[in-house]
Amino acid sequence: MPYLILLAGAVALLLWRLVQLRAALLRARAGEARFRLLAEHSVDAGWILDCASAELLYIGPAAQRLLGYDAGELSALARQLAADLPERIRRLDGGDASRRQLLRRLEQAHKDGHMMALEVTSTLVDDAAGRPATLVGVIRDASAARAQEQAQQRFAAMLSHEFRTPLATIDGAIQRLEMSAAAADEPTRKRYRKIQTAVERLLALIDEYLSPERMASIGRQRQADSVAPQALLEAAAAQFNSAAHPVTLRTAGLPAFLRCDPEGMRLCLKILLDNACAYTPAGTPVELTGRPAAEGGLEFCVLDSGPGVPEDELARIFDKGFRGSGAGARQGSGLGLYMARAVLDVHGGNLTVQNRPEGGAAFRIWLPFSSDTGKNLASADCNSDNSLTQTEAGIHQS
Repeated sequence: MPYLILLAGAVALLLWRLVQLRAALLRARAGEARFRLLAEHSVDAGWILDCASAELLYIGPAAQRLLGYDAGELSALARQLAADLPERIRRLDGGDASRRQLLRRLEQAHKDGHMMALEVTSTLVDDAAGRPATLVGVIRDASAARAQEQAQQRFAAMLSHEFRTPLATIDGAIQRLEMSAAAADEPTRKRYRKIQTAVERLLALIDEYLSPERMASIGRQRQADSVAPQALLEAAAAQFNSAAHPVTLRTAGLPAFLRCDPEGMRLCLKILLDNACAYTPAGTPVELTGRPAAEGGLEFCVLDSGPGVPEDELARIFDKGFRGSGAGARQGSGLGLYMARAVLDVHGGNLTVQNRPEGGAAFRIWLPFSSDTGKNLASADCNSDNSLTQTEAGIHQS
């Protein structure tokens, strides 16, 4: 009898163990199903490569959609990914922890023939013995970002050229005047020196700020939260305030500090205020406002009392080289507003314009802002390192 009890207990224990194993198997299958679902619908192209054989163990459907090849045709890519693998493992074993995870950029032909710029992030994963066994990573298409960066560099080169040409003319003229000014009085020579100093300063600013490399860097690195928006707006208002165009500043709810490129923001405000003063009749005020935006972030608005923007020109006013019908004989190359929007784009912001019901135009700067300085915020279609999607909104006035 005791044997029967023991046998029954053993059978019951075995059955219970089988139930547990079945439950674990079902969970594993469910997990596998979820993983497959995730892999099939993921926008990131995941892959796994065996370190010993450099064989591509797995590549997700997203990668096949991205490159146009099926899994069997991606062996060439696997060879590229494993080209420096032995050296990488050797350096990791030698204590170089930077080899654990790497980001590399490469050119890869799509199956239809066009070239793609790819960013490949890969991580070495150890086995139970602590040795690198698999290389796990993600492939992303960086073609759009590369194209935008190249367009930005072309813009910076064009802008630098547009500014240098008239400055070179002024520089040459003032040098000739100084050479022939032996009989000029001291106030005249002093004015010549001031002009020469101003030209040299502008050329230095172009070298420092408007070079393709400098423009490409705006918005690509996290700026310190060290720019006081209140002080930024006050300085801009003071610079343009005059009897001809009194500038009124109204602010509310601005944060103490804002993350942005200070020179870029000063340039944007200068362009907008200069534009407002140029198109506003003498004696009429210009208003500068700053406050939190209704959709999140911050908004700075420049409001004038001029003729406004013709409705058929609103969609083109920020185009490169565009000069509105109201420009007349005013000097300009049609680059100011284009440049202002370009700088805001790389900040993750936006620049829009609307005509005011009471007359005049309202130019609105929108900038991302988060009270949590550990996060980066910007519009989703921007090339900067931010994440907040900006919704289109009109000008908000109180």
